[in-house]
Amino acid sequence: MKQAVASVLNQTFSDFELLIYDDGSDAKFAKTIREYEKMDDRICVIRSDRHHCLAYGLNELISRAKGAYIARMDADDICHPERLERELRFLEAHQEYAYVGSNLQLIDERGEAWGKRKYPVCPKAEDFLSYQPYAHPAMMFRAEVLSDEKPYGDYERDRRGEDYEMLMRFTSEGKRGYNLQEYLLWYRETPNGYRKRRLKFQLQEVKIRWRGFGQLGFNRASKFTYIMKPLAVWAVPNHVIYQIKKRDRG
Repeated sequence: MKQAVASVLNQTFSDFELLIYDDGSDAKFAKTIREYEKMDDRICVIRSDRHHCLAYGLNELISRAKGAYIARMDADDICHPERLERELRFLEAHQEYAYVGSNLQLIDERGEAWGKRKYPVCPKAEDFLSYQPYAHPAMMFRAEVLSDEKPYGDYERDRRGEDYEMLMRFTSEGKRGYNLQEYLLWYRETPNGYRKRRLKFQLQEVKIRWRGFGQLGFNRASKFTYIMKPLAVWAVPNHVIYQIKKRDRG
């Protein structure tokens, strides 16, 4: 987490507030997180007394944010020093886009680069069939786009895939996004990350795909293979998935 925080504080664009969400950590870790507020007066820690989920935390952070733009990242990733500046510059120059992302440089548990992940420049509805066509931790949004009470949806219903669901909904509403073809985030992806893929979460993604594809205007019967893809992925051993992805992205 120290690297993540440092990478934000050392951005070339410096006029921001850094909101850190503590999702019900134990007392010892909570104290450590609170220490970050002493590092820089731009940092504000928001703590929940109990663990919820990512969607809940994101909705809470957005409700507290004061800026005209909102960027997000995860606690174990690292921002390129010019990430905020480049994304902000793009959105200010292109009013037709509601949000912007970038490509990812993949790093392992030691922080060593092992691959890259590219995203389509201007994702269309069809791009959501195979996967989420934006790198969510690398995105910046216009705050007005996230003005709904719960932009990341009903966290009691969808405890995973909140970004996938939201961005399909935005796309169905005519909102447009763009992916800079630059690598502005070092994203930590390790074999341990794939152990999180539990059956209940894959089933939740099936439901998200079912709803989202309908919103996007697809004939869901003809896209049934895409809808059921999360269950097919779940059936493949974690280490095999990791090795395939490492080979493809190396």
